[in-house]
Amino acid sequence: MASSDVQLMLEVKQGDEAAFELLLQRYRTPLCHFLSRMVRDPALAEDLAQEVFLRVYRARKDYQPSAKFTTWLFRIATNLALNAIRDGRFRKSEDSLDERREGEDGESVAFEVPDGHPGAEQHLIDEDRAAMIRRAVLSLPEKQRAAVLLHKFHEMDYEDIARILDCSMSALKSLLFRAYETLRVQLAPMAASAKAGGSRGGVGGSSS
Repeated sequence: MASSDVQLMLEVKQGDEAAFELLLQRYRTPLCHFLSRMVRDPALAEDLAQEVFLRVYRARKDYQPSAKFTTWLFRIATNLALNAIRDGRFRKSEDSLDERREGEDGESVAFEVPDGHPGAEQHLIDEDRAAMIRRAVLSLPEKQRAAVLLHKFHEMDYEDIARILDCSMSALKSLLFRAYETLRVQLAPMAASAKAGGSRGGVGGSSS
């Protein structure tokens, strides 16, 4: 049975290097994906991820399991990302970012689930829609972007996200409301097109 994050971190606190390596393997990929979407620079994201784990290791002796390990980890990552953005230490490289999200177990799942088994044309349409969603999310203000990424891409609950962003629950809900309202407006043409295409596809799909 796999050890929990808290168990591993407590072992790290006692000087177990192997336990730290397990945490690194478990969270390096989702952390890099999150940081890439935040700073829009994969190379900088790699550097920031290393800094996150370095800070975790340095703080190991003071670790107390008062919150989820992921909450602590992503709070460090979010603060580093926001600081990097404010310092201007990134370059825009939206095309280098994928449109997949990481589950908490590190397994990738598509942001949009296609219907049935689309052909090449449908695949291109889905890729175009995913790119539009990605660009819309990346265009959000930093804190709104972090909240949406944590909520939708990493499937965290409101309480954990509020702790990560160091804000009240009401402030977080307001932040997410504004973010999703902005996305709704920006993606409205895509939603209308998808609805129209689905109607046409439904008629076409019924013929043999």
